[in-house]
Order: sequence, then structure tokens, then C-alpha cells
Amino acid sequence: MSTQSKKNLQAAFAGESQANRRYLAYAQKADEEGFINIARLFRAVAQSETIHAFNHLKTLGEVKSTQENVETALHGEQDEVSSMYPMFMDQAKRDADNDALKSFFWANEAEKIHADFYEKALSSLKEGKDVEIKEIYICATCGYTVEGEPPEKCPNCGVDKSEFQPVK
Repeated sequence: MSTQSKKNLQAAFAGESQANRRYLAYAQKADEEGFINIARLFRAVAQSETIHAFNHLKTLGEVKSTQENVETALHGEQDEVSSMYPMFMDQAKRDADNDALKSFFWANEAEKIHADFYEKALSSLKEGKDVEIKEIYICATCGYTVEGEPPEKCPNCGVDKSEFQPVK
């Protein structure tokens, strides 16, 4: 694969991935405003964008064995926790941008848990086993992730237990 084609695939993957998330956020807003069919349209196109992103990622050869994928995910989460989000939080503090600071803080706290989950999964994979894990819940407000019964209040953003959604 040529260097330029590889760069183009990487850019296309990033663009399609961002479009997916953006359209899902738009669908949520359309639902809130009562535009059910527009919300459905956004979700349909988001799903198509996901297929495009998956195709680009596979063409890049970045979907590997489960163990390699977990290792890659773990390194990504660790980088976010140790480098990216601390740097972003520092900048938000310098900018006195409390909304950005809160968003970065919430994400960073969740990323720490994600890294722990991936470490547990990697340990199981190295023993040739699937990871043993209880039901997982995600806080719909901040993304905080818990295994087993969610807490009465989110330890990250303080919302009620009812805001936690099970992952299927």
C-alpha cells in the first residue's frame, strides 16, 4: 500500500468515525425535539458511516487478534490517562474553560476504569481464557463505567443511579 493511500485511509477512518458519533448526537437531539424520522435518518447514516470506518480500519490491517486488539486498546487508554487528558485539563484550567475542564475530567476518570478492564482482559487472554466480567453499566451523563450494580450516585458526576445504562 502506498504511503499516500495509507494516509488517506487513516484520514477517511477518522472522518467516518467522527461522522458516526456526530450523527448519533444529532439523532439524540432530534428525538428530544420530537423529530422521530429525522432522528431515524441520522441513526441510519451513522450506521453506514460505521461500516465505512470498519472497512477502512480493516484495509489498514489494524484489526488483529483479540489479544493484539486488547493490547492496542490498553495502550490507548493508558496514553489518554497519563498524557492526553492531563494536558487537556491543564490547558482548560489556563483558559478558565470550566465546561471543557469538566468534560475532560469526566472522560479521564472513565478512561482509568477502561484501562483496568483491558488489563483484566489481557491477563485472562494470556491464560487462554475469556475475561470473567459481570454486567457493565455506563453513566449516560459522563461515561463513567462500572462492573456490577451501579452506585446510588455516579462517583464522577453525581447523577442518580437511574442514569446508568446496561451494556448489551
